Amino acid sequence: MGAGSTLSIYLPRVEMASEAPSLPRPSLHSVRGTERVLLVEDEDDVRAVARESLARYGYTVLEARDGEEALRIAGAESGHIDVMVTDVVMPGMNGRELARRLLAIRPGTRVLYVSGYTDDALSQHGILDQELAFLAKPFAPETLARSVRQVLDDAPPNQPSSTSP
Repeated sequence: MGAGSTLSIYLPRVEMASEAPSLPRPSLHSVRGTERVLLVEDEDDVRAVARESLARYGYTVLEARDGEEALRIAGAESGHIDVMVTDVVMPGMNGRELARRLLAIRPGTRVLYVSGYTDDALSQHGILDQELAFLAKPFAPETLARSVRQVLDDAPPNQPSSTSP
């Protein structure tokens, strides 16, 4: 009823605006690679952006629209596939089943799972274990390259557990 508080803040006068401190940007070198990536994504636009992003950072990219195509490519390729980046939720075969089948024919391949669903939601439905490498969509090109680099540099390779979703 007419009662309240008054708050006064006194700030120093500044003659010219200062520049915001710039954070050090990680060098491109730290995320670059020459390894071969099998990219599996059912959405054409997402796959195209991911392919271009990885190629920009030096990776050789093989791409597939779904799990069956990925397995055909893996079976036909004579060269090594260092890492598979796969969407978790795809029509036909999910990323977890694809990884299980791919690792049976190419056991040294590392796996990075990506999804628009949160890793918690996928874990609750038994599709993804917390300890597997996971990147949430949407992601920036550098974030994808950094995640691929991290998966490649970490040891041992990711292996899906023996339980199926």
